[in-house]
Amino acid sequence: MNRRLFIGGSLGLCAGAAMLPAVFKGLMSQGDLLEMELASGTVTISLFPDLAPGHVERIKSLVQVKFYDGMPFSRVIEGFMAQTGDPIKETRLDYRRLPALAAEFNSLPFERGTLGMARSRHPHSASHQFFITSARAGYLDQNYTAFGKVTRGIELIDQLRQGAPDTGSVVNPDVIKSIRLATVRAA
Repeated sequence: MNRRLFIGGSLGLCAGAAMLPAVFKGLMSQGDLLEMELASGTVTISLFPDLAPGHVERIKSLVQVKFYDGMPFSRVIEGFMAQTGDPIKETRLDYRRLPALAAEFNSLPFERGTLGMARSRHPHSASHQFFITSARAGYLDQNYTAFGKVTRGIELIDQLRQGAPDTGSVVNPDVIKSIRLATVRAA
């Protein structure tokens, strides 16, 4: 009888172990939604870890340590994009020590509301700065890593202070009050 209990218990553990990956995947997907608080309201962003897992993980890690809280939209180019992630004050995190991310080019088009990682001319140089497109920018498709999409509040991005026409630099930039990971609410 003890042998039967042992075998039955072992089978139950095996069945439970087979279910764990699905459970963990469900838990991980709960954090694939961001809520970004601006002075003008909340912008909701869906992240796509299936398309750009490294970039999504980096953004989520930075959000969790509140790196973007108080961060300015330092480059805003009308009809193109708004960029953030370049600190104007000291942060608790030394972002200069973050390893560069390998490009994760994918099929997500750079249309209005797409999030992409800013980088130098080198495709594998993205680190912590990201941008949100305000219009279709097809020339970025599969040349920059797209990793998310604004699902609510794109009009708030449109309302950000515009930068200089040539560089996009904003003199008195709007800032992100906070960004937090959110859970998907059942409809």
